[in-house]
Amino acid sequence: MTTTGTSSFNMEFTELAEEAWERAGREMRTGYDLRTARRSLNLMTIEWANRGINMWTIETGTITLTPGLATYALPTDTIDLLDHVIRTQANNSSTQADLSITRISVSTYATIPNKLVQGRPIQVWIQRLSGETNPTTAVLDGAITSTATTIVLSTVDGLAGSGFIRLGTEDIYYTYITGITLGGVFRGQNNTTAAAQADGTAVFVPQLPAITVWPTPDNSQQYQFVYYRMRRIQDAGSGVQTADMNFRFLPCVAAGLAYYIAMKVPELQGRLDMLKKVYDEQYALAAQEDREKATLRLVPRIAFIGGGT
Repeated sequence: MTTTGTSSFNMEFTELAEEAWERAGREMRTGYDLRTARRSLNLMTIEWANRGINMWTIETGTITLTPGLATYALPTDTIDLLDHVIRTQANNSSTQADLSITRISVSTYATIPNKLVQGRPIQVWIQRLSGETNPTTAVLDGAITSTATTIVLSTVDGLAGSGFIRLGTEDIYYTYITGITLGGVFRGQNNTTAAAQADGTAVFVPQLPAITVWPTPDNSQQYQFVYYRMRRIQDAGSGVQTADMNFRFLPCVAAGLAYYIAMKVPELQGRLDMLKKVYDEQYALAAQEDREKATLRLVPRIAFIGGGT
């Protein structure tokens, strides 16, 4: 017998929804059946992110640090950072080094007495925000150029003492507020472009995932923050796209979607226990395979050997 010679099987969302409805005990008949399945899949992939690390959602990224700026935006679909280093490169030199940077909590960062001191960053606080954008009642009080370093608003009600704002398509970071003026402004953040803004432009506040490093970068070297992040699984889409997941998870998504669907249909309640068991088994199989398989090596910090400090 001749084999196909291919191994590219995948499923569009419509096929996954049909498979899930049939497993739940009913055929998919209406557009609403497809829509409710799509909503369930989006909720289920969020559940997967809460369960643990999905290897196919790990991506690397680099942020070039700016002297005097401590806070930098991450991609809006970032869930968390898994690993990170500071990459140093002397000015006009091809020599670089990746140095460890310690993750700290907000409470630890809050107790640092001098947050403005500059040097090579050795600690990072990660702000795991939603990425959503919120409107404000503020507008620009006077036009600004693309190089303006202060911004006057009609009001600063609802704005944090420092943080990001969005004017048009530009994200801007400010470090302090004096009256109704934003000062210490860094333009064109989050891979946006600094642009002139007209008087009366509406002000929005993006809840951007971000990092804050300490000490604040100086200009003695070129610093880059190199990280490995876990991103959100992409949405189910309109029905004709394939699912954003490793093929090993296709049995799991079909089983899980069947369970989610059955929870919403009264006449399918009798199948819940069976569907939940199959879902848990399929997730355990997929998660066990979808993991790092490198040798684990634990190295104690010298400071704690023999009771040292």
